[in-house]
Amino acid sequence: MKIRIIQLGKTKEDWLKQALDHYHQRLQPLISLEIVTLPDVSIKTANNPVQVKHKEANQIIKIIKVDEYVILLDEQGTQYNSFEFAAELNRLSDKKIVFVIGGIYGTDPELKPRANLVMSLSRFTLTHQMVRVVLAEQIYRAMMINHNRSYHY
Repeated sequence: MKIRIIQLGKTKEDWLKQALDHYHQRLQPLISLEIVTLPDVSIKTANNPVQVKHKEANQIIKIIKVDEYVILLDEQGTQYNSFEFAAELNRLSDKKIVFVIGGIYGTDPELKPRANLVMSLSRFTLTHQMVRVVLAEQIYRAMMINHNRSYHY
């Protein structure tokens, strides 16, 4: 399985970097995982949050490949429990999956038409940097469920 995560801006906190590295290492034997970090757009140069999201969406759209199955993370998206998410990833195992994590202001509505699935990790509002860790952990948990390994329990 090939998964790509597109995120905006560097992960700034060391503890978040360590957690991401932890799950990236755990996932290496199970899947091909690529994390692409695009530069975030400064509010100083974009004038307002709407323009920030628009400019970030343009960056993202440019690097999404035609054959990729796009899962856009958005607080209004479909929610799954861990078993449902594992089943969804299993169903998509023959596809190139790309998860898109928005920036500090979220995602621009123009990304939704390109998404094959709009998904929410929680009804809580999470920082875009925290979402990275939650997503990585849930992908790892899904792989453990799909490989009948005991991590989930």
